[in-house]
Amino acid sequence: MTQEDFMRKDECLVVDDQDLLLRSENKYNCHRFTPEQPRGLLHRAFSVFLFDKTGRLLLQQRAASKITFPQVWTNTCCSHPLSGFTPTEVDMPEDLANGKVKGVKRAAIRKLQHELGIPSLQVPLRKFKFLTRLHYWAADAVTHGPAAEWGEHEIDYVLFIQVPTVTLRPNPDEVNSVKFVSLPELQEMMHPSSGLRWSPWFRIIAERFLPLWWADLKLTLRTNTYFDPTTIHRFEPPTDPTRNISPSEFTQDTAAPAPSGGLLPMGRASASATLPPAFGKGDEGKKQGAYGKIKSHSESLVSQLLRVDEVGAALRLKFARPFPETGVGHAGDADVRFCADMLGRVSRSFAAVIRQLPKGLCLETVVFYLVLRALDTVEDDMEAFQKDPCAKLRHLRGFYHVALEDPGFKMHGVGKGDEARLLENFDRVARVFQGLTPGMRTVIKDITRRMGAGMADFVDKDLGQGTVSLQEYDLYCHYVAGLVGEGLTRMFAESGLEAPDLATSRQELANSMGLFLQKTNIIRDYLEDFVDGRAFWPQEVWKRHAPSAVPAQSLGAFAEAEHRERALACLDELVTNALEHVPDCLAYMSRLHTPQVFRFCAIPQVMAIATLEKVYHNPDVFTGVVKIRKGLACKLILEANSMEDLYACFSSFAGRIARRAAALEKRGDSVSAQTLQVCEEIRVLCKEGEASSTNTKKYARALHAAFAALLLAMALVPVLALWGTESSRGGFFARPIESPAGLSRADYVQMAFNVLVSLVATLALSYVVSKVWRPLGGQGNKTRSLAA
Repeated sequence: MTQEDFMRKDECLVVDDQDLLLRSENKYNCHRFTPEQPRGLLHRAFSVFLFDKTGRLLLQQRAASKITFPQVWTNTCCSHPLSGFTPTEVDMPEDLANGKVKGVKRAAIRKLQHELGIPSLQVPLRKFKFLTRLHYWAADAVTHGPAAEWGEHEIDYVLFIQVPTVTLRPNPDEVNSVKFVSLPELQEMMHPSSGLRWSPWFRIIAERFLPLWWADLKLTLRTNTYFDPTTIHRFEPPTDPTRNISPSEFTQDTAAPAPSGGLLPMGRASASATLPPAFGKGDEGKKQGAYGKIKSHSESLVSQLLRVDEVGAALRLKFARPFPETGVGHAGDADVRFCADMLGRVSRSFAAVIRQLPKGLCLETVVFYLVLRALDTVEDDMEAFQKDPCAKLRHLRGFYHVALEDPGFKMHGVGKGDEARLLENFDRVARVFQGLTPGMRTVIKDITRRMGAGMADFVDKDLGQGTVSLQEYDLYCHYVAGLVGEGLTRMFAESGLEAPDLATSRQELANSMGLFLQKTNIIRDYLEDFVDGRAFWPQEVWKRHAPSAVPAQSLGAFAEAEHRERALACLDELVTNALEHVPDCLAYMSRLHTPQVFRFCAIPQVMAIATLEKVYHNPDVFTGVVKIRKGLACKLILEANSMEDLYACFSSFAGRIARRAAALEKRGDSVSAQTLQVCEEIRVLCKEGEASSTNTKKYARALHAAFAALLLAMALVPVLALWGTESSRGGFFARPIESPAGLSRADYVQMAFNVLVSLVATLALSYVVSKVWRPLGGQGNKTRSLAA
């Protein structure tokens, strides 16, 4: 039979975008690209990757007689499960869930024999490993021209198999040539200089997934490490399909984002090559700025010195040390001292605030911070695991029990600077961890486990162009920051410094607070993350603003001066999205009672709102790292002691953003209206919170005065009695009060003692009331009610 005969005879399985079977249709109609069906009909397909006993992959070059993509190189075998065969080649959802997909595997065995002459006994069904699915479409413009009427639109099932022996008798109507290759040989063949053409589906798989799966075939074939039956990875072709394009030009399609899944794309090219050369260099010794790859934007010394209040705050923070420290850094244990010293080295801003936490929480938080910082260093390192990508996944998923339970655990060659030193000496952190209370160890270990697993899921994703959707953006922020909020909340309760129900109710507030902080970092670090090849700005947002003329709508286009207005609009939308978490942050803060815990949580939040105000509509975000003034940071640290301080701070910075948004709205900016609305909600919330706090203060002062008057009256009763008479014989007020004649020295001593007792009791009661008033509702009643 000719290729035309097969096109008319074979009945493909037409599916919807969730891979649910709709009907069958012949190959001819499925692959026709017409005005009525510009992408053909979406149908089910498979791609077989067959490896020999030495681990080489069998490639084939498709025959010249093929109607779609003739003479291109591709994987071992690519075709379709068909309708009408016995046993059936149609898989149902339950077949997919358990990974058996016997229908697709039967079709693969049939086509391996038809195209390559491989006997079915050499490729038994049980040896096939189904990994995941790929949804792509591509017109065959190379063969049929720009208005190509033929193409592929498939949900492709990826199948791996390794066999000890294989007999090849290629069918010349199907295959031009075959070749076994190693991974380096394949990469050389796929280099543009080779002049070879490749199928679009193989380009995607080879670029984004294949090196990881190929790195350890035993792991891939014998375990479920890379088995992912739920995700459908969706890709769009480049804007010019007539070129022999590189694999990375296929981009994930945000029109129908798939659920998150577990795959690692290996071809993350460094984004730095696509960026303008005018960004300059930063400090190679600092993590912020990608260790010197990009510069940091800081205000001039003159600008800082002109702000006398900030200079004063910096001097006070430097020399007066307003926050009494627990003294963890002076402990007798050498490992504890190491942890305290390392905290100051790897923490950018908050080491002093951690050290001021009360005993029973301070050392625990130091350890928690260092454990997560070490985990973050493993996740961030884009170079150490290039030769063994699987190792990174193993470290992330196993860090909670390997690093924390092995007293000799150390990691070399990962991270830079102080972060690398932390991992090289992590055994010292682990020993301190083992000395914590069981409750604290449970919290730290649980959060580390969940965070490591979440990080591994995202390491598996191609983040070269950001997260796909806002939902995925929030999920990433949950893993790396929301879980931190949950863990700290549980530790606050475990320490007894906060109410137990803080850890059991409204955990979504702690998560939202973490998202607020992480989104601020992601927005600020646009260029740093993109240079490192792992960006997080969601495609669902930035593609609405990206210039359509740029091939594949690259996130890096925002760094070009010619696209600056579009970039600023995208930036403003993301700032607005982050600001939507502010009400939850204030609601969470209103539930904290201990001053040191309150300050510990408040300082990152005031820093975040100040940073958002700094980056809002700021073009410097696209040429370097934007930072708030050090003096301003010192001032914010000193002024984050109460809900009143928070209300004033958030209201002030939201007001500044609102004023700039109002000016942009007058110029017709489409994003600023939403920004204005969010800022107004924040300001109203803060105004109501401040009013509630003021009323509470007035009531508290009145209560204090009433208690004082009562105590004074109680103390003066015996005094008045002594003045009135020496004995009870003449009545209680028989002698005039103004005539104290006849009183003994003991009487005067008694009077003085009564007055002193009354004063001391009044002061003591005032202190107690002031301390217990906030838990009783003295801070943030309105915020609490809004969050309820």
